[in-house]
Amino acid sequence: MKLNLGCSDRLFPGYVNVDLQQPADVVADLNERWPWADSTVDEIRAWDVIEHLRSPINTMNEAFRVLKPGGKFDIIVPTTDGRGAWQDPGHVSFWNRNSFFYFEHRNPHLTRFAPANGVKCAFRILQSDQQWLADEVSKLHVVLEAVK
Repeated sequence: MKLNLGCSDRLFPGYVNVDLQQPADVVADLNERWPWADSTVDEIRAWDVIEHLRSPINTMNEAFRVLKPGGKFDIIVPTTDGRGAWQDPGHVSFWNRNSFFYFEHRNPHLTRFAPANGVKCAFRILQSDQQWLADEVSKLHVVLEAVK
């Protein structure tokens, strides 16, 4: 199974398209426990959505929980390096490349702070690219692999 989270009107064939309202295939509040069983998802696409979710820790823990071992988590997020993170009043969590240190397998930030922060996941970073758009918005594209 492949999930397209926060699909809005971008419905991708071959994915279960998920959002808070139609035309999604599945209507779900991703701020809560996600409606998929443990280790049942091969890939998650989360393009321009994780910044709308209240808890980065819940987001990463839930993605990890539902992904199969080696499952991919493909994220595009506006970063705090540019205007994009701050401009949309619907953004409630803020990300940059360093944010992923706290979820990265074997990273000292994960090792040291996971127990205190309630982090129950570990990802290998497969790809990390930052793009500057013409309007001074910086977007990070990161692809993670669930290490289970």
